[in-house]
Amino acid sequence: MVPDRLADGPLPDRLSAALSQWLAGDDTTLGGLVELFGPKSFAVVFVVLMAVPALPLPTGGVTHVFEILVALGAVQLIIGRDEIWIPARWRGINVGAGGSDSRFFRAVLAVIRFLERISRPRLAPLFGRRPAGVAFGLVALTGTVAAFVAPPFTGLDTLPALGVVVLSIGVLLEDVLIAIAGVLLISAGILLEAVLARAALSLASHLF
Repeated sequence: MVPDRLADGPLPDRLSAALSQWLAGDDTTLGGLVELFGPKSFAVVFVVLMAVPALPLPTGGVTHVFEILVALGAVQLIIGRDEIWIPARWRGINVGAGGSDSRFFRAVLAVIRFLERISRPRLAPLFGRRPAGVAFGLVALTGTVAAFVAPPFTGLDTLPALGVVVLSIGVLLEDVLIAIAGVLLISAGILLEAVLARAALSLASHLF
């Protein structure tokens, strides 16, 4: 049975298990996810929603909607909210459709379980503080915007989106090295977009 709300603190062994329980429950909506994870729901929502553009799977055209929701959550982190607020019209989105047997959530849970196995509480006291929340929000917003502005059907949104996912898991596991890996993925994605955009502009200037 899924608990009403998870307790505060790191989730080194419970994140994948809690997500699996949520997927097996009756309420697999975005609102249900927020209710379960409470103050941890910022990072959990970021993981679930940004995994859509991060994984090479069919998205059904919802990628930008999810990125807008994550950007909204990141802004709330920056201004100091304790729990993510999602507009009522979007709280009913069934993000857990198909449960843990779906191809999408099998991939998400595989990534989480891998990171759980290698994670340690590295510099855990840094997490849960106001400056850390602001920094998390700023970096997550940067990665989300980078994924949002990537040209469609190019795959350039994959690296920054994956970076937000890894960063968020690092925050949940209170492991600074995993969080840094997420930052590096976001940075690589932005750099790749910038290099390709410059090359495209240079080509266009020669053609026209």
